[in-house]
Amino acid sequence: MISVKCPHCRVGLKVDETKIPEGIESFKCPKCKREIPLSYLDHKLRQDSDAETLVISPKKDSGIGRLTVLPNANTPQQEFQLNEGISIVGRKAKTFTANICIQTEDKTMSRSHIRIEIKKNPKGGYFHYLSDNNSKNNTLYNGKRIKDGDVVVLKDGDEIVMGRTIIRFNE
Repeated sequence: MISVKCPHCRVGLKVDETKIPEGIESFKCPKCKREIPLSYLDHKLRQDSDAETLVISPKKDSGIGRLTVLPNANTPQQEFQLNEGISIVGRKAKTFTANICIQTEDKTMSRSHIRIEIKKNPKGGYFHYLSDNNSKNNTLYNGKRIKDGDVVVLKDGDEIVMGRTIIRFNE
């Protein structure tokens, strides 16, 4: 048995590594139902380790983007790795309504401000779709307002403004 922490909800899990099917790249967290990516350690390394807990690091998928929150007076710099599926991004609050929570004092950012959906494309890469999530104070994409119902495809280096907070998307 190895101890693993879900990178999304931080729940601690005990996993019987002998029951993980060969070739599997991820499994669903029983609490948050999001994918926990696996990276395999060399078998010899596992046997020689004296540690009670082995850390399985999340595997970084090439082509899946990340968000970098640019620092300002209200917000420290932060970075978030995106995952395939739907992510709701917003201001961290006592009642979490987003699964990517930005630590900020910017009250003009909603608690669930934007929606990012990541889907695999036929060539093996990923499409990143951005839409406003019915926020009170609009979302800007590269300086232009995203209207209700608009969906834009993110590209490397794009800037998203939520309230007074600027976020940069990178692949």
